[in-house]
Amino acid sequence: MKMTSYQKSHLQQLESEAIFVLREVAAQFERPVLLFSGGKDSIVLVRLAQKAFWPGKFPFPLLHVDTGHNFPETIEFRDELVAQVGAQLIVRSVQDSIDQGRAVEETGPNASRNALQTVTLLDAIAELRVDAAIGGARRDEEKARAKERFFSHRDLFGQWDPKNQRPELWNLFNGYKRPGEHFRIFPLSNWTEMDVWLYIAAEQLSLPRIYFSHFREVVRQGGTWLANSPFITANGQAPEVKRVRFRTVGDLTCTGAVESDASSIDEIIREVAAARVTERSTRGDDRRSEAAMEDRKRQGYF
Repeated sequence: MKMTSYQKSHLQQLESEAIFVLREVAAQFERPVLLFSGGKDSIVLVRLAQKAFWPGKFPFPLLHVDTGHNFPETIEFRDELVAQVGAQLIVRSVQDSIDQGRAVEETGPNASRNALQTVTLLDAIAELRVDAAIGGARRDEEKARAKERFFSHRDLFGQWDPKNQRPELWNLFNGYKRPGEHFRIFPLSNWTEMDVWLYIAAEQLSLPRIYFSHFREVVRQGGTWLANSPFITANGQAPEVKRVRFRTVGDLTCTGAVESDASSIDEIIREVAAARVTERSTRGDDRRSEAAMEDRKRQGYF
């Protein structure tokens, strides 16, 4: 897809802003990590980190919080990318948190491990003494995330207070914290879903196969199509084979598919341009309540 000069200039500005934020993290913090899910936003972050510190390697490891209910294609891609870029990968498991009694497995027809990631993440931050966790969240994704700053302060308990956000005038970021506190860093805050896809096209980035149209066995649940797996309760519904793709990557028990014929990045860009609902509208965990995301973020979620 050929981009206009405006689109190129816009992406260059977003890229420069994100690289500036990443370099500020390296300058202000001692033990940062990049939260890596294998999704498109974290893949873009890895490319930006490569550019920010080229010709050296980026100075922080990747941290993946593994729910145990991931798409196999995502885990396969994660391992390939880590080997390709030569990064250090740290994996912490929700299953371990459950086995240790730190988290309780949900039960019922809509059970998911997505929210349980909070416990595993906060334990990993404490264990690794992380003072800055870089994530791929964007303000256009969800109204709670629209309240975030680039540098988002977390208290001693890993909690987020939306009323206690620090001003970020003239690109000045205040990374001051007390012992035991940390920051979440969001270099893609000003990006949109379309910006991410245009950047992926411009950089010719590889992605997990689930982002592209494919035939898959799915089950209708909560108004969306979920990938059929042993981890979901089908409520007596028979799985169907549909041609689908996924706009976002998460725990497969709550990440819905959309019916789509888009099998290339250019076709996805055209589909996103015509979409009238956000990518997270397919996420079952966001529909549990009106303030589901904000409630989880207050507890320490991504």
